[in-house]
Amino acid sequence: MQQSTRATEMGGEAWRVFKIMSEFVGGFDLLRDIPEAVTIFGSARTPTDHPDYQAARRCAELFAKRGRAIITGGGPGIMAAANQGAYEAGGCSIGLNISLPMEQEPNPYQTHALHFDYFFARKVMLVKYSRALVLFPGGFGTLDECFESLTLMQTLKMPAYPVMCYGTEFWSPLIDWMRGTLSERFKTISPGDLDLLRVSDDIDEIVDVVDSHIKGGTGLCELPEVKGPAGEVTAEGTRVGVSTRNTTFAKHSPDEPAI
Repeated sequence: MQQSTRATEMGGEAWRVFKIMSEFVGGFDLLRDIPEAVTIFGSARTPTDHPDYQAARRCAELFAKRGRAIITGGGPGIMAAANQGAYEAGGCSIGLNISLPMEQEPNPYQTHALHFDYFFARKVMLVKYSRALVLFPGGFGTLDECFESLTLMQTLKMPAYPVMCYGTEFWSPLIDWMRGTLSERFKTISPGDLDLLRVSDDIDEIVDVVDSHIKGGTGLCELPEVKGPAGEVTAEGTRVGVSTRNTTFAKHSPDEPAI
């Protein structure tokens, strides 16, 4: 009986791949023809009367007036603010919604909407079609997206593009910690890695930096050029890189520590 139950569970896991595949296909199909896009992240808990809400709304409005699509997670708070700014400006306002046990509720300002069950599929879509990220004060999800994008650029899995953080009061303590602890004390990042992002209190500056990049400029810092097959782009939107499949690993006995 236990073997039968286990087999059924394993079979269910395998068939779930088709659901995952459908989320990628839906995202590729909807987003492939949108205008050049900017993804805006921030807290789902920001109330409509908060200054950050109004700043995100204005930021998205300015981008939309320059012909840029706006991508958000489709929920309330900063996501709703960004979708609202793009929507009211007559722009392309995209919400990539996620099914959660609580808190997530689709906002009404989406001209294009997708619904995901899987966070990882949604995260690919949030970055694959974006030319820049604008990060407003937020929680774990906002920080997750920030560090994932920085990691992809730091490892050259994708070209550098602007990662703009709005709000010095919110972001400066984190930047100071990364500089003092990660870079200077423990040396777990290079000093130049912090050039991958910029903090600003000026919405106009954020929009101008991003727009300049989309029109042919670079990211906030120069990264090494990746040439040849390693620089080719995958369907996920990241570079192929150098394959580890042909790597020869040194063999050692179970009693001998690896070097």
